[in-house]
Amino acid sequence: MKKELLTILGVYLCNWILSLILFVIGAMVIADVTFLDSFTYFFEALRRTNFLKAIHVLFIILYCCFLIFRYFIRLQRKKGFKLMAKQLSLRLFTPAIVLFGIYKFIVIKNSYENFQYNWIPTVENKSGISKDLYEIDGKHRGMNVFGWNNDHTKAINDLIKSNIEWVAIVPFLDQEDEQTLTMRVPNEIGQWSRRDSLHIKTIKELKKKNVHIMLKPHLWLSNGWRSNITHTNESNWDTWFDSYRANMIHYAKMAALTEVELFCIGTELKSSLKAQPKKWNLLVKEIRAIYKGKLTYAANWDGEYELIDFWNDMDYIGIQAYFPLTQKPNPEINVVRSGWKTHIDLLESLSKKHNKPILFTEVGYKSEASGTIRPWEWGSALSILSKQKSDKTQQIAFEALYQELWNKKWFAGTYIWQWNTQSKKENAATDLDFSPRYKPAENTIAKWYSSTNCD
Repeated sequence: MKKELLTILGVYLCNWILSLILFVIGAMVIADVTFLDSFTYFFEALRRTNFLKAIHVLFIILYCCFLIFRYFIRLQRKKGFKLMAKQLSLRLFTPAIVLFGIYKFIVIKNSYENFQYNWIPTVENKSGISKDLYEIDGKHRGMNVFGWNNDHTKAINDLIKSNIEWVAIVPFLDQEDEQTLTMRVPNEIGQWSRRDSLHIKTIKELKKKNVHIMLKPHLWLSNGWRSNITHTNESNWDTWFDSYRANMIHYAKMAALTEVELFCIGTELKSSLKAQPKKWNLLVKEIRAIYKGKLTYAANWDGEYELIDFWNDMDYIGIQAYFPLTQKPNPEINVVRSGWKTHIDLLESLSKKHNKPILFTEVGYKSEASGTIRPWEWGSALSILSKQKSDKTQQIAFEALYQELWNKKWFAGTYIWQWNTQSKKENAATDLDFSPRYKPAENTIAKWYSSTNCD
């Protein structure tokens, strides 16, 4: 018993060492932070419930692998290599192959779709330089883009190819959950971390290709939703807002330094808007004193925009436009277009009320059959096992969106959610996520982004 406990402790220790190594390597490669900073982030992450759960799930996996390995080693010593190999085949390899076969069968079945799309290469911009059609009609041909690394050349050319002329650069702010008192703040306001420096470099390289920028700092919760942040008293709310303000002043300084054309001061922070309207108005004035470009706030589609009393101080009414459009999967385009009618009336009234254009700071649809029913819902890596892939539904959703809205004079454009510069073409066949990249929706977006007609 004592020996077994020591074995478990040994595996547990190895698990922590492996977790640390993987985290450090991941932070250095993906987040582009220093070796020492990655250690700091690791110990900060240990305060996160989800991170601790992930480490212990990894421990369970490692311990199970150890038990399997130990069983077959002992079998080989007692019964010989031939019997061990036979048992290894029967008890491990055969079940693994069968399970993998079942998995592949389900993936192939759920990925199959009888949909033929005629790609239109003539709408693509292969010059490597944005045409800057925004100067003609004032429309944002935007995309929320992630996965930036040190070499941006191909990534930028791919965006321009699809007529994307505005890119949302999204620095992530983070806190644990809806009750967390403060979020992470910069060590020094206006002093750039390595990650900040990568954003600055990316902005400069995009601008060289005539691409416009929206800087959109985005609060991310490990658990819960930022719209539901809850504090029990005014003092706690003030403490939370002080940390939010520090981040926004930091990025307002970045926006001023890089001369980005648009700065988004917040995204889906409904509970804070309710609790702290005066704080928000003061923050707008502070940002205006630092940054002289255009401003927006990204309000959720579900009515959050009604809580905002500073729209007159914004240049655009920003909407996170995940409006439900249909009630059934695999819709036809006329059904999706009809689903926009009520929402368009509401948006037009909102624009007239404040005399401001409407800008979709986010809009997107997963490439699955039910993508237009509850567009705000996220999938997972295992969605392909239970959901039916549908590039047609995603393509139709964007086609309907632009047919209904693109030529409205009060409509300022869209930022699609989302585009990862490191996506691989071969993965698109089984990808159910929001990304339109390498899917028919990409070409549909390129087609509409090449259009300058307004009614």
